[in-house]
Amino acid sequence: MSIIKTEHQPRLSAAVNRIQPSGIRRFFDLASSMDNIISLGVGEPDFSTPWNIREASIHSLERGVTSYTANAGLLELRAAISKYLLESFGVDYHPESEVIVTVGASEGIDLALRAIVDPGDEVLIVEPCFVSYAPLVSLAGGVPVPVPTSIDKNFEIDENDLKERLTSKTKALMLSFPNNPTGAVMGKEGLTKVAEVVKDHNLVVLSDEIYAELTYDGDHTSFPSIEGMKERTILISGFSKSYAMTGWRIGYLTAPKPYAEAMLKIHQYAMMCASTMAQYAALEAMTNGREEMEEMIISYRQRRNYFVKSLKEIGLTCHSPGGAFYAFPSIAETGLSSEEFAEQLLLDQKVAVVPGHVFGAGGEGHIRCSYAASMEQLEEAIDRIGAFLKKLNG
Repeated sequence: MSIIKTEHQPRLSAAVNRIQPSGIRRFFDLASSMDNIISLGVGEPDFSTPWNIREASIHSLERGVTSYTANAGLLELRAAISKYLLESFGVDYHPESEVIVTVGASEGIDLALRAIVDPGDEVLIVEPCFVSYAPLVSLAGGVPVPVPTSIDKNFEIDENDLKERLTSKTKALMLSFPNNPTGAVMGKEGLTKVAEVVKDHNLVVLSDEIYAELTYDGDHTSFPSIEGMKERTILISGFSKSYAMTGWRIGYLTAPKPYAEAMLKIHQYAMMCASTMAQYAALEAMTNGREEMEEMIISYRQRRNYFVKSLKEIGLTCHSPGGAFYAFPSIAETGLSSEEFAEQLLLDQKVAVVPGHVFGAGGEGHIRCSYAASMEQLEEAIDRIGAFLKKLNG
């Protein structure tokens, strides 16, 4: 009997096939192949992780602490996170049952969506937003429903826009303030209006507050601190941005016990636990990292002030971002799409930015510029962008 050999064809899931690669990474990869590039593309601090945090991780290795931790993470770290959230934002979570240490905030978002979404559930996503939100909703079997914001309203949510997109299938709302890519923030008054819609329609809220510490004008309002919202909110955050720990891949989520238990089940099977060495670094950040964090925030504020002012001076409309480390200027008047503008700027002036459309349809007509770069780089970037605009204007 002869066996007929056939060439294997990859049998990928339909959900994966529908997802497009990250638009941020495409420009980052292109820029990395070029010389003399100024990259304002990737959202990453230009600071190194403070030495005391690095040393805590090294010391854990020297002591031979290299085994698994509890699935939810070191209890000492969970207690430190709980204390920090209570003291900083007025939200109280039990370390033993309502806090989970994750492999970055990104895993926290994935866990939250997989824990609450059934096939066909609709998830409202405030746009522009981080590029992973809609794909992760789709991978969880849900249907992402964009809720647009605009520069006319400082990229804040209008509760009426939420109401217009509600259906019988709406289950959750994804928020991110301070926002990536716009840098927008929302105060307690605006978020309270959103909370009324959430309560009236029994929604679950995923609040990504990874940039909470990077709030420059006034205090950050944590969504679960609003009356009636803690019991229906999953809070996601981490150490990447505020402590310059992107490569450590360490984050956390907090939620009422029923949600936390559901997410922990997924985390147990998918990850077991976050890196032990990274957890000891995070513990040091939580307990002794505030001073250096504050110094970084002061530097970011100075860079924001310079960069936004300079963008306006060279002819780009840009709202003043209240948080994060991104400017989101409008390039609509150039007549180019955001993709065309970003690609031509990269090729002509070797400045890498991210086209706004990758953050959702509402981002078209804008580019995202990270000002988490040195002042020297920002000054040179402004000169090059200015030169590019002069060329366009002929």
